[in-house]
Amino acid sequence: MPTHRGSCHCGTVTFEFDGAIGPAIDCNCSICYQKGVVWQASDDSHFRILSGQDDLTLYQFGTRTAKHFFCKHCGTSTFSNPRLAPGKWVVNLRCVKGVDLSQTKILPFDGRNWEQAAQQFVKTPTSGA
Repeated sequence: MPTHRGSCHCGTVTFEFDGAIGPAIDCNCSICYQKGVVWQASDDSHFRILSGQDDLTLYQFGTRTAKHFFCKHCGTSTFSNPRLAPGKWVVNLRCVKGVDLSQTKILPFDGRNWEQAAQQFVKTPTSGA
């Protein structure tokens, strides 16, 4: 199983996760769309924060279920615990070294219509979340 490493822009927050890249998620909810993130699902046993844990800031909104983490120095959104699966992790692939998004299967998630999209997403277990 390959290990992938990533970081925030300033390099303070570093992380790694094990597993294949993709399929990834492109969510169009208000925050994901504005941040331009592309999410890769992971779980506790395959995801590790290597440095900068004390330099992370937490942002929550709406139902306050999802936990969106970002570096308090450079503002980069590195990873989150998503509302769809708050006990899991999603990693921003734009922060992962060596990932070519043009070669990655990316699935749309209609976060603007979250309730309906979540019901459909759960019915499609090959989606990666």
